[in-house]
Amino acid sequence: MMRSFQTKLAHAAMYALVALAALTATSLPGSAAEVKVAVAANFTEAAKEIGALFEKASGDKAVFSFGATGQLFTQITQAAPFEVFLSADQKTPKKAIAEGLAVADSLYTYATGRVVLFSKSKDLVKGEDTLKAGKFDKISIANPATAPYGAAAIEVMKKLGVYDALAPKIVQGNNIAQAYQFVDTGTAEVGFVALSQIIRKDEGSRWVVPDDLYAPIAQDAVLLRRGEENPAAKAFLAFLKGPEASAVKEKYGYGTGVVASVAKQKELAPTP
Repeated sequence: MMRSFQTKLAHAAMYALVALAALTATSLPGSAAEVKVAVAANFTEAAKEIGALFEKASGDKAVFSFGATGQLFTQITQAAPFEVFLSADQKTPKKAIAEGLAVADSLYTYATGRVVLFSKSKDLVKGEDTLKAGKFDKISIANPATAPYGAAAIEVMKKLGVYDALAPKIVQGNNIAQAYQFVDTGTAEVGFVALSQIIRKDEGSRWVVPDDLYAPIAQDAVLLRRGEENPAAKAFLAFLKGPEASAVKEKYGYGTGVVASVAKQKELAPTP
């Protein structure tokens, strides 16, 4: 009987040690959690900075995949392992919720974006007159079918009455990052890009397109079903709302709510 008691005691001690080891392992720096985040291409640089701040504050790591909103959504529908979705619009996250791919009460607007007509040439962009004159061979935009910034570019040209004249000159990038790349490499002399992509650059010439020429680009974030059981996913979404993340968004020319902080963005935007 004594031996049986000793055996039970030994087993209990062993289980306690195993539990303690597991608890210790989860608290070690090397065991930090990860959250996989699908991010609209326009938010690339801001996301990288916010991710670094999030890791510093929490010890958890945000692993980003960047692309056009429509392309990312297609990947989500095909079981891509994303846990959080930072869209470039509002309708796509709502579609994810409607299709049972995202958590409804996690939805919120994390940023509002601005469209800019940009050229690496110092003297090319001079407001809307640049589009009306059309003295360039190529103009780049993001694919309007998958990228909200591309759809906004089309809307701007149509409202100014220049779309038909400029349509033959359009070169499309898969996303806003590629649209900017076309201008940066000289494939196109001018292009519609996101303010966030050029706000920290002094080169070239630019025109921050007035808000009344395109529908507001409110960008929504949502927790995907795959991230429901991952505390790091929820923590990242919460961090994205906080003051550190908001400071980064403003630095890159984004508003931080449903209505863009237009005055702040114009203050940040360098003049041609």
